[in-house]
Amino acid sequence: MEYRQLGRSGLKVPALSFGTGTFGGRTDFFKAWGATDVPEATRLVDICLEAGITMFDSADIYSDGLSEEVLGMAIGGRRDSLIISTKVTFRKGTGPNEVGSSRYHLIRAVEGSLRRLKTDYIDLLQLHGFDAMTPVEETLMALDDLVRAGKIRYIGCSNFSGWHLMKSLAVSDRYGLARYVAHQTYYSLIGRDYEWELMPLALDQGVGAVVWSPLGWGRLTGKIRRGQPRPPVSRLPATIDAAPPVTDEHLYRVVDAIDEVAKETGKTVPQVAINWLLRRPTVSTVIVGARNEEQLRQNLGAVGWSLTTEQVEGLDAASEVTLPYPYWHQRGFAERNPFPTLT
Repeated sequence: MEYRQLGRSGLKVPALSFGTGTFGGRTDFFKAWGATDVPEATRLVDICLEAGITMFDSADIYSDGLSEEVLGMAIGGRRDSLIISTKVTFRKGTGPNEVGSSRYHLIRAVEGSLRRLKTDYIDLLQLHGFDAMTPVEETLMALDDLVRAGKIRYIGCSNFSGWHLMKSLAVSDRYGLARYVAHQTYYSLIGRDYEWELMPLALDQGVGAVVWSPLGWGRLTGKIRRGQPRPPVSRLPATIDAAPPVTDEHLYRVVDAIDEVAKETGKTVPQVAINWLLRRPTVSTVIVGARNEEQLRQNLGAVGWSLTTEQVEGLDAASEVTLPYPYWHQRGFAERNPFPTLT
């Protein structure tokens, strides 16, 4: 397994990491993802470690905390060999202070995650979303205190806008506080919005992308194709309201292009889609998930080989969309403004 720097930090992470959203299945929403119990989770952890996947990602809201509990039990006795990342900020309870990135909620959320994970430190803590109701200074000072206390090692964010992230980095620099080194972001062949603002920012500021849903919310599994009915068992139908939007024609055009590359390489649609991501600037690790051992082993086939330049260009062309302003205008000044670097 290839290891990469996590942004501008000293931490190295595997090119693939394992997402534990399928662990638990406590709520209807997460049952659509999976309901992996402790024995099966332990088996998946075993397979990951054998393949060099040592980073496991969770969140306090996944299955209302059960995902973290299952992960904590599945890694029993092996904590020192792993990198654990988890996320906080979203609502975790009914009280007025059980949501957000206030000092009050962050400290309570971290303590809760530590208990469920059965560990005394978190390697990478990420804010699951931006809290506009809490001063950025309060959030970052609380995170810095948690770093200094040894309860977390590195901090990151998730689902931030460009200005959310840049404002936070500026506050960290102004006061000498811990700095975001990772941005857990949605990025896929059918969702390339990350390239417009967040990728140039990450290149400039040294923030590594931790990619979630690399298969476009289950649309790039190879089960959805032009002229074919949707599969009866899929994450997509149960959670379609939360899925990133994409038109059917755009999806089919991208899948057609992936199919061509899959035939040339002897790889599957998911393997091609993930390998494409691993070639993109700023990508530190791609989170893969699996309901079972078969799916996990399939995802492992995304590494250990590389797409050709011609194949990448073909996938780029098929997945490109018209950029919104000002990004289309900025392309005309590439001589002095080289971002974004991708077509």
